[in-house]
Amino acid sequence: MTAIRLLLVDDDPLVRAGLSLMIGGADGIEIVGEAADGSDVEALVERSRPDVVLMDIRMPSMDGLTATERLRARPDAPQVVLLTTFHADDQVLRALRAGAAGFVLKDTPPAEIVDAVRRVAAGDPVLSPTVTRQLMRHAAGAADTRRTRARERIAALNDREREVAVAVGRGLSNAEIAAELYMSVATVKTHVSRVLAKLDLNNRVQIALLAYDAGLLEELEEDGH
Repeated sequence: MTAIRLLLVDDDPLVRAGLSLMIGGADGIEIVGEAADGSDVEALVERSRPDVVLMDIRMPSMDGLTATERLRARPDAPQVVLLTTFHADDQVLRALRAGAAGFVLKDTPPAEIVDAVRRVAAGDPVLSPTVTRQLMRHAAGAADTRRTRARERIAALNDREREVAVAVGRGLSNAEIAAELYMSVATVKTHVSRVLAKLDLNNRVQIALLAYDAGLLEELEEDGH
């Protein structure tokens, strides 16, 4: 199996050294580069072609959020996992809307950071329960205009695609969706691809955000699921 190519981005050399030591020994992950600021990321991505970028949010010249927005606008962009010491609603939402695949707290145990890199490389988002709760609060206070727009976009999906979109919003894996909706994992992947194409989104996290904005997860709770 081809190793996951990982780029580390953090302005603190001690943090980079720690991450390199922690992740470098993991099976199936190859660290292909390091950067100290978001402004260096695009050139490094061009050179090293990583599959995943593990990137700090706070950096002096260009922060991780801006760097994520620039990266995800590129064709064949790598997945981005943001590294942070805190969860702030506005930053979480800005990064997820820009296409980040998730967040990892800096005090997360090493094995979980390695697992997060592997999951993101496989196409699964990494959202902690804390982030999920924030998204629920955000959805509950969603402006009417945003909710209306989200519902108009969701209307482009057929019933099965909508069910899959809601399941993605609940954070279920492809295997869990397959079991719950009585379909094969391959069929789930096909539905997810169609949802991404129809809604012009670039990853599962953005499907989840749209489902939250449209109020689909609230409807599910009201139905007792």
